[in-house]
Amino acid sequence: MAHPWALLTLPVLLAGCGVAETGAAAGAAAESATQQAAQSRAAEQQVRDQIDAAEREAEEQRRAAETDGK
Repeated sequence: MAHPWALLTLPVLLAGCGVAETGAAAGAAAESATQQAAQSRAAEQQVRDQIDAAEREAEEQRRAAETDGK
């Protein structure tokens, strides 16, 4: 007959592998979420910069129109 401790260690080892995989998957998901958040912040900043540039251009056009009208 096999040693009783050998029969008990097999499920523990298998369970440990599953836990490690779960932890690795969670870590990968967290890293992915962090990257997505950084990309979102960068995209938001680009949009803000574009809006600011459009507002500056509109202001310049308004001033030019006022100057031409006087």
